Amino acid sequence: MVLALRGKAGARLWLRRPEIVETARSSGIDSATGDLSEAVAGADLLILAVPVGAMPALLGDAVAAGLPSDCLVTDVGSVKQSPHLSLGPILEKSGNPFIGSHPMAGSEQSGLLAARIDLFEKAACLMTNDSGASQNLCSRLEDFWKSIGCRTQWFSAEEHDRIVARISHLPHITAASTALTALEGALENGDLAGGGLRDTTRVASGNPEMWAEILTENREAVVLELRNNIGHLNDILASLERGDLEAAREWLAGAKKLRDTLR
Repeated sequence: MVLALRGKAGARLWLRRPEIVETARSSGIDSATGDLSEAVAGADLLILAVPVGAMPALLGDAVAAGLPSDCLVTDVGSVKQSPHLSLGPILEKSGNPFIGSHPMAGSEQSGLLAARIDLFEKAACLMTNDSGASQNLCSRLEDFWKSIGCRTQWFSAEEHDRIVARISHLPHITAASTALTALEGALENGDLAGGGLRDTTRVASGNPEMWAEILTENREAVVLELRNNIGHLNDILASLERGDLEAAREWLAGAKKLRDTLR
């Protein structure tokens, strides 16, 4: 995000650790600062780009550091019901409006060195307004995400969490499960693998602490999708145990038909 915003006038990046601030500045990000008061001074948009569990404390600190009461607050968290609920008490006192954002961008890599200037190009950004921000603010934030390349769409927080459980959180679990099955106890065979194993398990290299929080926060929706996935695995298992070639072919053909709709 920091590289996508670097050309925007007034954009500032707050980083908690001094050594990361220096790394950012040495990389040409002159707006990086470890001073929260400096970062929020006169801000009209605050983007919380931290784990969901850390958002309330950071927002509280930002308010105490002088965040203007009319500054719009958004986030980039992977779940949405939790931020709308956990940030509510702080926002009620501060008066700041809040709209949820979830740009579906990034990779298994994290940290400043993984930043890319084209990160948001053509990425979907799922937006939620359960906190009741005005239409003017909704349009303003939508225009912001579009200005850095995103495609925007609106959902309720509950709808958002149900959708990402299926299209993001479940794939991470299945990637991790495949890594455990294919590589556990057989690491010496890893160099023999082709692109299939690497493609299928790529996201399993994501930050375990972050993903454990995401999956736990969205556990109700994730459990439903995981059970559905286990049902599909049981179907192919049963066909193989029977030696049923046609059933296996139909199972794979159904998966191919759905996968081929992705562009």
